[in-house]
Amino acid sequence: MLDEDQKSIFTNWLEEHGSSVMKVARAYTLTSEESQDLAQEILLQAWQSLSRFQGKASAATWFYRVALHTAMNWHRKDRPRRTRQQPLMEVQTVTTDESSSAEQVQQCETVEQLYAAIAQLPNTDAALVLLYLDDLSYREMAEVLGISENNVGVKLNRAKKALSALMNSESHKLGESDES
Repeated sequence: MLDEDQKSIFTNWLEEHGSSVMKVARAYTLTSEESQDLAQEILLQAWQSLSRFQGKASAATWFYRVALHTAMNWHRKDRPRRTRQQPLMEVQTVTTDESSSAEQVQQCETVEQLYAAIAQLPNTDAALVLLYLDDLSYREMAEVLGISENNVGVKLNRAKKALSALMNSESHKLGESDES
C-alpha cells in the first residue's frame, strides 16, 4: 500500500469509526486523561497494523478488533497502578436545551455508573457489552472477537445479567449513601 493511500484510508476510517475508539478507551480507563492516552495508543496500533489489513473483515470490525485488543493489553499491563487509583467522576455528555440540569446530572450519573459496572466485568464480557452498545450484529461481534455467533449470544446474555446485577447493586449503594 502506498503511503498516501494508507493515510487516506486511515483518515477515512478514523472519521467513520473514531467514536468506537473513544468508547473502548473510556470503558477500559478510570480518568479522562487515561482515556485520551489509551485512545492514542489504539490509534497508533491501528496505524501500525493498517498495512497488514487483508480485507477479510469489514473496516469497522478490524478497527474494533484493534481497539479491543490494544485496550485489553493496556488494561492488563496497567493493573498494578490502577488498583491504587480512584476514578474521577466525570462524564462528557451531549446536552440539549430541552433537558433540565437535574436530568443532565441524572444522565451523567447513570452513564458513569454504567462505565463503572462495565469496568468490573471480565475483559471479554466488557468487550461484548461495548460492541452491543454500538449496535453491532451478532455476526459482527463474532468476527471482532473471533468466536461463533452462538457463543456471542450465550456470552452476551451472561454479560447482560452480570451488568444488570452490578448496576442494581450500585444503585442500592447510591440510595443508601443518599439516605445517610
